[in-house]
Order: sequence, then structure tokens, then C-alpha cells
Amino acid sequence: MPIIKSAIKRMKQTVVRRNRNVGIKKDIKTANKAFAAKPSAEALSKAHSELDKAVKKGLIKKNTAARRKAGLSKAAKVADVKLAAGTKKAAKPAAAKTAAAKPATKAAAKPAAKKAPAKKPAAKKTTK
Repeated sequence: MPIIKSAIKRMKQTVVRRNRNVGIKKDIKTANKAFAAKPSAEALSKAHSELDKAVKKGLIKKNTAARRKAGLSKAAKVADVKLAAGTKKAAKPAAAKTAAAKPATKAAAKPAAKKAPAKKPAAKKTTK
């Protein structure tokens, strides 16, 4: 057991981080097993999502996740499962865009004052 105060804190942090990492890895394994047991678009999406979360949190490297996702996609192709195309949010109406683009007041309509270009430092002269 550590005696120094900072070492005690570091040990507590390590325990918390390890538990978090183990949980995330368990989620990845569960999602992969669920897909292997019953291949479906939802299970494939869930497995890809778990891998992406692990990369985002720095638990696994980007290429490791890409390799695992490629393996899942290959298994999905064999099982004749296709990942559904992502649904995108509806775009705002054109009228709302043009109204938002116009300034509300005259002060906002004036262009911003241009900054003067930064001066270059004077070149040093060398004598021979």
C-alpha cells in the first residue's frame, strides 16, 4: 500500500479507470457475441457502435477497431446481412435559411473593419 498522498490518489484513480475499461471491453464482447449468435443489421450496428465508443475513449486504437469492424462486415456479408443506411435529419426549409442570413439591424449590416496587415520584422544587415 502506498504511503504518499499522491500515490494513494493515483491508486484510486487506477482502480476507477480499470473498472471503466473492463466494462467497455465487456460491452464490445457482448455485442460481438450477440451478432455472432444471431446476425442482424441491429446487432451489427451495435457492435460497430461499441467499437467506435472504445476508440473515442482511447481504449483501443483506430486501426484495431477498423480491423474488427471489417471482420464483422465480412461475417455479415456471408450471413447476407446489410447495414441499413444512416438516417439523416431533415434539412431546414430554404425560407428559414434566407431569413436567418439577413441582418436584423443596420449596425449588423455594416461590414467589420479590416485589420491592418501585420508588419514584417526588419531584415538584419550583415557586414563582411
